[in-house]
Amino acid sequence: MTHVHITTWVVALILFFVVLSLQKSGKAKGAKIVHMVLRLFYLLIIGTGIWMLTSISNIDMMYILKSLVGIWVIAAVEMVLVRTAKGKKTGILWAQLGISLVLVIYLGLKLPLGFTPFM
Repeated sequence: MTHVHITTWVVALILFFVVLSLQKSGKAKGAKIVHMVLRLFYLLIIGTGIWMLTSISNIDMMYILKSLVGIWVIAAVEMVLVRTAKGKKTGILWAQLGISLVLVIYLGLKLPLGFTPFM
């Protein structure tokens, strides 16, 4: 299940940059369609994350923290896209996205479920 979760994250990040590039090039209809597909991937990410969380027999608080930071990443991605589409400033949101993304990747690699390069 870890591979499915990671794959959905990678595809979602690719879709995020595709939506940004479509928005910047002025193709609003294409950006809206890809943004809806990205929102579907949010649900897949949350679903696989819940599935992985429920498969752990001994849930540590770090897994709960990683889940909350993962939700923060999704919220930051959505806020960046919506505010970019509206033409508003997104500097602080990009900082939030960067911090939360680095934190969730670190926690995902640090925790014993899945890949463990930091152990």
